[in-house]
Amino acid sequence: MNIQPNEAYMLNILKTLLDTPSPSGFTRGIMSLIARESEALGVPCSFNEKGGALLTLPGRDSSRRIALSAHVDTLGAMVRAVRPNGTLAITSVGGFTMHSIENEYCQIHTRSGQVFTGTILSTHPSVHVYSDARDFKREEKNMEVRIDELVENKDDVLKLGIAVGDFISFDARAVVTPSGYIKSRHLDDKASVAALFGLLESSRREGWTPRHDLVFLISNYEEVGHGASWIPDGVNEMIAVDMGAMGDDLSCKETDVSICAKDSTGPYDYDMTSRLIELARGLGIPHAVDIYPHYGSDASAALHGGHNIRAALIGPGVHASHAMERTHKQAVINTTRLLAAYVAD
Repeated sequence: MNIQPNEAYMLNILKTLLDTPSPSGFTRGIMSLIARESEALGVPCSFNEKGGALLTLPGRDSSRRIALSAHVDTLGAMVRAVRPNGTLAITSVGGFTMHSIENEYCQIHTRSGQVFTGTILSTHPSVHVYSDARDFKREEKNMEVRIDELVENKDDVLKLGIAVGDFISFDARAVVTPSGYIKSRHLDDKASVAALFGLLESSRREGWTPRHDLVFLISNYEEVGHGASWIPDGVNEMIAVDMGAMGDDLSCKETDVSICAKDSTGPYDYDMTSRLIELARGLGIPHAVDIYPHYGSDASAALHGGHNIRAALIGPGVHASHAMERTHKQAVINTTRLLAAYVAD
């Protein structure tokens, strides 16, 4: 099946997702957005105990059930301590380098619902002051958040209501260029969530029905390793839709759909992967088959969770993953096309 995804719809929902803070463990707000969008498409939505969303789309044949997963949680941080000078020490949520967040604008989300802005800096931020500013090691103990409030000491910060354990989100700064590039933080994995909603919107608009029952799992703890360690009963196959990496020994481009044959957890299902490659070739979808040595997915989490499933991994190619990322709209659109061909055939 060769569907035509609604580009405007997909880019709009992607921009909305990117502009909504959602570091792992702080996803209640974005999950409400997921539920509203699902209901607008007429797709039932429920939640597991961890807060992940489950969307269901009945198929023509209920003898099998296919899960499609993407994660809406992102990298972020938490307040580790309030320092005597009124800055915030941080602890990472998810895996990234400190260099990738230096000088980034951020938001501090207090447990009372207040939101404060700030900037993430090294503790030696200025070459006019520190002789080692260029070489100073960027690691957690040497990083801090400068709060955009009139604070001079720890007590001033505590009076604002900011405390240890408050979440810190990084500004996404999402931009869609005239040439079709999408550059933003957190394309991993909000670009894939947009691809799944493009699939749902296409089914409603074009009136097609998947061959087998589909369950869409929008997970919220993938960046910390256990997003889909639990999946619903009755799932036979699972396709994790997550970003395709780019770099040494990898052939994926930002305009490609990545089909991952193996990641750090081992090879993905041979028959599913072969079928996805065959469909991509048949539809003329630019794609790359790659192996990711420093990567794990929701599908691998489900397999390690003991689920008796077959699993595969695809997604749009993303440059500079876990930093200031970039993909192209064609990769997101073609990810939806490839998924549609797989589930509707």
